[in-house]
Amino acid sequence: MKGELSGGCLCGAVRYRLREGFRMNPYACHCTDCQSRTGSAFSEHMLFLQSDMEITGELDAGEYDQPSGAHSRIYGCAQCKARIYAVNDAREGMASLRCGTLDNGAELAPAAHVWVKSKQPWIGLPADAVTMDEQPRTNKDWMKLEGIV
Repeated sequence: MKGELSGGCLCGAVRYRLREGFRMNPYACHCTDCQSRTGSAFSEHMLFLQSDMEITGELDAGEYDQPSGAHSRIYGCAQCKARIYAVNDAREGMASLRCGTLDNGAELAPAAHVWVKSKQPWIGLPADAVTMDEQPRTNKDWMKLEGIV
């Protein structure tokens, strides 16, 4: 995950560049919110400093209050509605990239799986996978998941 990353939406109207900077390893979220938002079994995210992203194209946003109480804003292409990233008021300055929008997304395997207590029963995880029943609740807990703290 070193170096600059790039990606965009489904229709190509939105493109972004993520400069090398502070970013965390990708993780798979198996919560029921992600299942509903994506229409799939899980979503793959990567936390990064929002200031490291340059984006072109028209975005729109949806808002949602998460069960944790955090207020989330999800940004995506105004044309094709592909979700690109999200921010929430519990992680100021950080954003959560949807890894499926990366040009090289297939090269990034999740380093951890969160909310496994609500994962679909037919999803098998590697025996050595880092898992959490729920998710880290604080920035320090996220750093522990990364092995930084």
